[in-house]
Amino acid sequence: MTRNRLRIVMDTPWERSSQSPFRFLEFAAMTPPIAPAGWSRWLVPPAALAVHLSIGQAYSWSVFKPPLESALGLSGTQSALPFQLGIVMLGLSAAFGGTLVERRGPRWAMTVALVCFSSGFLLSALGAETRQFWLIVFGYGFVGGIGLGIGYISPVSTLIKWFPDRPGTATGIAIMGFGGGALIASPWSQAMLDHFGSDSGGIALAFLVHGLVYALFMSLGVFLIRLPRPRPGARTLPGAESGAVLLIGSVQVSARSALRTPQFWCLWIVLCMNVTAGIGILERAAPMITDFFANTSAAVSASAAAGFVALLSAANMAGRIGWSSLSDVIGRKNIYRVYLLVGIAMYVVIFLAGDTAKPLFVICAMVILSFYGGGFATLPAYLKDLFGTYQVGAIHGRLLTAWSVAGVLGPLIVNRVADAQTDAGKSGSQLYGVSFVIMICLLAVGLIANEFVRPVHPRHHLDTRKGEPDGHAAAEPGV
Repeated sequence: MTRNRLRIVMDTPWERSSQSPFRFLEFAAMTPPIAPAGWSRWLVPPAALAVHLSIGQAYSWSVFKPPLESALGLSGTQSALPFQLGIVMLGLSAAFGGTLVERRGPRWAMTVALVCFSSGFLLSALGAETRQFWLIVFGYGFVGGIGLGIGYISPVSTLIKWFPDRPGTATGIAIMGFGGGALIASPWSQAMLDHFGSDSGGIALAFLVHGLVYALFMSLGVFLIRLPRPRPGARTLPGAESGAVLLIGSVQVSARSALRTPQFWCLWIVLCMNVTAGIGILERAAPMITDFFANTSAAVSASAAAGFVALLSAANMAGRIGWSSLSDVIGRKNIYRVYLLVGIAMYVVIFLAGDTAKPLFVICAMVILSFYGGGFATLPAYLKDLFGTYQVGAIHGRLLTAWSVAGVLGPLIVNRVADAQTDAGKSGSQLYGVSFVIMICLLAVGLIANEFVRPVHPRHHLDTRKGEPDGHAAAEPGV
């Protein structure tokens, strides 16, 4: 076997140049760093959190909606465009850039995420200052959205390599940051708008501060991230992800082959249905609870509605670490059964109880949002179980296109149905009954798709003993 076809992982440019006076230049070139002996693996989740807490700001976009609408004369639909485009670009950039991200390594990926995400805010600041809304859409939605996608997947495969014994817990810690980023960004953004003003100039300054501060905070992750040292007998194959540890005889599937498996598409459906059911509530949370109890004696004030949004964000964040950690105990397929089956039950309770019990509505919504977050955090570990670590980051990126679809589908269903019911003269909880029935059906589809997930057929496996790429069956038995 020639050196360029199969190499020992220890033989890396970083290891060979550890005493080089040009080490800083190699760092700047994003050479994947190998952790020195004694490096604690618990330093890696904070590196991932530095990125995910930053890009999680996307969930607090609604803070900027009212001032933008007032300052630039926008409608509610228009002011949502930067967020919607950002979610679409998240999925697309993760899908098309996943393989490149994993080949170049987590440090390179985090740097790209830092540059794009921060530049998106700077472009948005220019757009607000010049009152050019298209520049805000392009900056925050397109450029920043690329940073969202690359940043989202950048630490995932690295965490799985560091925590092969607890992949659900490890990825849950990092992805928890994406769900919890809004808890920091929302009050911080509002405080800046209160200080700078809600006119176009004040919005521009707030965007500018966001871009600079997030660049600084994300750089902590760039400098801290490390790849694990390989175990004896570990090798890497052509096209393997940076730092990938492949045990001889282990089950590994490439990203290209994964797209040809029914398991990939079943999980795509599962993710899309679960996200659609959650994001439909999340995007319209404040007006939904206000509308739901508008015709009752338990009417909800604007401040209470904002508190409801905060509770949903907390549930989203807690579900990412809690449910994904539980998946390490009961298994990935079983935890998705919980997400989908109990999610159906929660929607049924809300539909039947109507506007008769506000606490019940809040609890059910929080449970649904915890499943929404948990579904994201458990997914990388589910993919690792099925496809191995060979190109798990690239596979994860391709699967996130389901998020792009759900990010449009969920809000579209809830908003269109509510508008149609309003036109029909209905109000209160009647605005959402049809939407809840649709969500129940979508979750049922996801539940069925999850039941079709089986171990990947050996014809899709790589032969890690010979270093053969796709098309060579693995030697281990099983289906």
